Amino acid sequence: MGGGVELQIQYTAMQKVLAQQMFADQGRLWVHGDPKSKCNFAFLENPRLGGIDGRLRIQAKFSGRNAASLFGFCLGPGDVFDLDIMATPYFQEGAIRLKDVYVESGGRETFYSRKVREAIRDKLPKKFEYRVSDEVRKIMEREPSNRPYQQELKNFTVSQVRVTTAAMILGLEFTLVVK
Repeated sequence: MGGGVELQIQYTAMQKVLAQQMFADQGRLWVHGDPKSKCNFAFLENPRLGGIDGRLRIQAKFSGRNAASLFGFCLGPGDVFDLDIMATPYFQEGAIRLKDVYVESGGRETFYSRKVREAIRDKLPKKFEYRVSDEVRKIMEREPSNRPYQQELKNFTVSQVRVTTAAMILGLEFTLVVK
């Protein structure tokens, strides 16, 4: 016996969770290097989420440098530009993940921007993870102080993921045990 529940996650809420989980280091998602890397780094910041044509759209600012340090100076290419990332979300192992990632860079086409797009396309699916099962568990198992029973979420799965212009819509199936 099973029933379905529809969960609509508006992009503003999803953006806040991702800011805490993925863009937690000064609002940045490090794709290469870290804050201590002076000449060889890449990060995304200022993500904005939305939906278009049934796909998740992430707009973010890219900053990066692929240079060598020579006498205290960085020699090599670097750039800052906007990225428009399109991807298909799917559910796996308790999380919403991304596949079929496509990346466009705003502005001019260069060798560096092509390499950046390829790196983001390959790395973002490995880094993007929205732990929807944990979020739903927190909501469903929350215990008000005046309730004489407990709730437990079991057999949780996402049977469908749809993207609209306003929200990501998840078809949920689960059992809620009251004890």
